[in-house]
Amino acid sequence: MGIATVAVYADQDRDAPHAREADEAIALGGRTATDTYLAIDRIIEAAKRVDADAVHPGYGFLAEHAGFARAVAHAGLMWVGPSPDAIVAMGDKIQAKLLVAKAGVPTLTGHDIDGLSVDGLARAAATVGMPVLIKAAGGGGGRGMRIVRETRLLQEAAASAGREAGAAFGNDHVFLERYLESPRHVEVQILGDRHGHLVHLYERECSIQRRHQKIVEEAPSPAIDDALRARLTAAALAVARAIGYESAGTVEFLLDADGRFYFLEVNTRIQVEHPVTEAITGVDLVREQILVAEGHPLGFQQDDLRLSGHAIEARLYAEDPANSFLPTGGRLLDWHVPDEARVRVDSGVEAGIEIVTAFDPLMAKLVAHASSRHEASFRLAAALERVVAPGLVTNRDFLVNVLRHPAFLGGDTTTDFIERHRPGLVRVVVDEDLRAAALGAALADQTLRRHTVRALGTIPSGWRNNPSALQETRYRSGGREITVGYLGQRDGSYRCTLDGVEAKARLLRATPSAVELEIDGRRRTFRVTRGTGNDLYVQDAQGEIRLEELPRFPEPETAAIAAGGYSAPMPGKVIDVSVRVGDAIQKGQTLVTMEAMKMEHQLTASTDGVVTEVRVSAGQQVDAGDVLVVIEGDAPTTGDRPERARRP
Repeated sequence: MGIATVAVYADQDRDAPHAREADEAIALGGRTATDTYLAIDRIIEAAKRVDADAVHPGYGFLAEHAGFARAVAHAGLMWVGPSPDAIVAMGDKIQAKLLVAKAGVPTLTGHDIDGLSVDGLARAAATVGMPVLIKAAGGGGGRGMRIVRETRLLQEAAASAGREAGAAFGNDHVFLERYLESPRHVEVQILGDRHGHLVHLYERECSIQRRHQKIVEEAPSPAIDDALRARLTAAALAVARAIGYESAGTVEFLLDADGRFYFLEVNTRIQVEHPVTEAITGVDLVREQILVAEGHPLGFQQDDLRLSGHAIEARLYAEDPANSFLPTGGRLLDWHVPDEARVRVDSGVEAGIEIVTAFDPLMAKLVAHASSRHEASFRLAAALERVVAPGLVTNRDFLVNVLRHPAFLGGDTTTDFIERHRPGLVRVVVDEDLRAAALGAALADQTLRRHTVRALGTIPSGWRNNPSALQETRYRSGGREITVGYLGQRDGSYRCTLDGVEAKARLLRATPSAVELEIDGRRRTFRVTRGTGNDLYVQDAQGEIRLEELPRFPEPETAAIAAGGYSAPMPGKVIDVSVRVGDAIQKGQTLVTMEAMKMEHQLTASTDGVVTEVRVSAGQQVDAGDVLVVIEGDAPTTGDRPERARRP
């Protein structure tokens, strides 16, 4: 559109791509969300400093903050979004439910719980009916949400949800509503202008979730036929008309197995998953937001919109699915999505960037658009497998397993999909692939040494005066050790032993970071990245294989951490310490509550015992692996990572 852009950034995001790719960037001078991306005065000051005309809030932090929208207008700037009145009307989810019900749209029973006593909480839950869902009144994205199935857990869940909501949105107001078991999460994209024109751009389904956060979204929904689509979109437009909506927004519903839908909330902003709607309609939603903000009428009517094919988006996170999807963070050593993947990539990372625990762990969104849902699923899975992202743990393999799961392909997508179908959390590496990856790593390392190291001026590194002995390297992968040996032959091939299996290999192409091999007639390409210490990341066509190069000689044993030690599973901030030295502890009891990447995580006891040490206090920053609490009991844990509490 020819519009110059100015980015704002926190201290940790100084090297982030968004700060560099904008025409200008302004430092907000802080490290927490409160001091930076939630600091209205600092953002307005940044806009004035560069003589900006408008502010686009994106889809996080202050995007649904009416006070921010008003501050922008008061400063003489254009607000790219719905009116502050619309944000207020839908920003408090309790009042939103009342307004929507008057418009004739079905809602779930809810109850305000702010300031209620323990008995009051119990009465409110009884009125709604157990189980209940405690939710943040002023935010979304899965933060400030807890499922509660037992009355005794209500108070702790409400307090935790309120703290999390306050940290993420600057609003700790929470409420509860009836929890609907196994629904689909279906939402309708709406778009309105200041002249009274309002359209829908069909629906999206966002049922594949963990921690109530979406990770796979698609459009259209596989569960919606034309008749249901007509009712659903009519309800969404009725909600939008009730508040005089303009700009882009989303009306969210829960859909049960019988085709009944219930209003959930209105997101008065652009959504993370907006690209799937753009793919199936051809409408650039951000462009339309800007045009609406400038006062232009919509350039199309409802009858001009048509569905085209199917689109699926997957959110690539820096998190560990095998460890309760806890955020990981760390330095991204490399970043590459091959052009042949034929997917749209919206990313906020690049090679060398440090992903910190202060903010959301979302790295990128990959979107596949195809003529059919099956083709979109397969194309997206293949693209994810080819993403090069070494250096930290991601949910990439889990996403691939979801997209290729028979239940997903069959359209059996409900919000409890992960619990019901249990797609693989990590890639299962077959022996042949592991052996080949180890050989690829060894030959890539040899190539690197030849490029960088020479033992003598005329002899390349790796030269041996014993032509009959194989050069051997040992690796560990997932607790398994593997030894590869190789010896160059006169014809340019290699005689190899791969974990005891004889093989013949030929090196077709080699650089310090990639090798192309032919192993017993099978051609393989590996991209090899060396991490810190002896860690190696080997990328093949099916994803990443992690190897640890073992030393040639045994290293001295290091002392184990204290028996019964409960360590931090990720870097973060200690929010609450629930125990003291001398306390008798029962299995499952909460020990420490941590905050990382705007989410709260509870560490619980894995056995009965007595607290003998408490090494942290509230407000303290800790690193992954730091021992927080030590418990002695009949069956103490020894250096194990603590269990993560089931969410109340």
